[in-house]
Amino acid sequence: MTGTHGPLNAFLDLRQMPVANAELGPLAGLRLAVKDIYDVAGYRTGCGNLRKFAHSNAASRTAPAVQTILDAGARFVGKTQTDELAFALFGQNAHFSFPVNPAAPDRVTGGSSSGSASAVAGRLADIATGSDTGGSIRAPASFCGLIGLRTTHGRISLDGAMKLAPSFDTFGWFADDIETYETVGKLLLGRDPHQHSLDRPLTLGWLDEMVARPALAEYAGMKALASAVFGALATTATHFSSSPDELYWCFRRLQAKEAWGVHGEWITSGERELGPGVEERFGFGRAVDDRTAQAEKVRRLTFRGELGALLGTDGFLVLPTVPGPAPYVDSTPEQFQTYRERALHLLCLAGLSGFPQITLPIGSVAGAPFGLSLLGPSGSDIALIRLGRKLLDAAQRA
Repeated sequence: MTGTHGPLNAFLDLRQMPVANAELGPLAGLRLAVKDIYDVAGYRTGCGNLRKFAHSNAASRTAPAVQTILDAGARFVGKTQTDELAFALFGQNAHFSFPVNPAAPDRVTGGSSSGSASAVAGRLADIATGSDTGGSIRAPASFCGLIGLRTTHGRISLDGAMKLAPSFDTFGWFADDIETYETVGKLLLGRDPHQHSLDRPLTLGWLDEMVARPALAEYAGMKALASAVFGALATTATHFSSSPDELYWCFRRLQAKEAWGVHGEWITSGERELGPGVEERFGFGRAVDDRTAQAEKVRRLTFRGELGALLGTDGFLVLPTVPGPAPYVDSTPEQFQTYRERALHLLCLAGLSGFPQITLPIGSVAGAPFGLSLLGPSGSDIALIRLGRKLLDAAQRA
């Protein structure tokens, strides 16, 4: 692997080999790109790290979730760039040329599913797989004007995938049209185990407060559209027993400790040349002690119960996916960090609860995409996709 290729730096520069797929099926004729944390038979899985790539062997079988898409007729067109070990939010891997955001070239694509989002937004693929541990489907989808679902935790197999933080890791995919998105969803998810209608839209005031000032007016318009489609949004005064900051740190500590548990031995066994930021995040995880982690696990379980009670069987949250449009590529480290912290206050809710969340490309700020999210009860993934269809249809008519 020498780097990336193509005008968007979305795909890794790998020797292309034939990958078996069905000639017929509901996805026949569509192109599939695969994030380089998933095994594809005949290819090494590099996980965004040159040492990892060099020490790996070619996979003997394709990850089952990816194979399901191939078996439905999609044609594999390449492996896409990922942030290093999938442990970043902005799509800036120090080892590669950064993927370009076709929807806003002066702004980041988002990570860690950076190349996949770039490929779909740039019309180099119709479907691209990604993963979402802390926001790596939702943030890139919002930044690049795509549909992206963080699936209910554990609902789609992650066999044949690199682990980051197993109690948070989820399979995801990108598309720019809801028809294709739902077709893939039906194949991967089957029938929702949550069989109640979602017809009680909710908002939380403190989530709205996470929107950065330049995006406030657009967010208000997106909420108004959601209200017109779903009915009046009930602003709940519910306060969880943990504050937004406590939930943010709960997520950070548990994710990082799990990530160190998965990768720490490999990292310390040789020179791995981890890029800036990534190395620090693993170091943070190494420092989280067992007593702290246990307390945070209790906090997480409590929050999951409280959020589940708020949603009940028929409720869903309407919330900003991220604080606003993607940061500019040349933002300072301090600007990136400020955005990251604000974004993770929003993104951590689905991760801590394990509940599904879909982001929809219905907003735009200064010419750059800005997504609106719907978060539902566990197992309501397909229901959220169908609610998303209604909202996108209304946005197109508006």
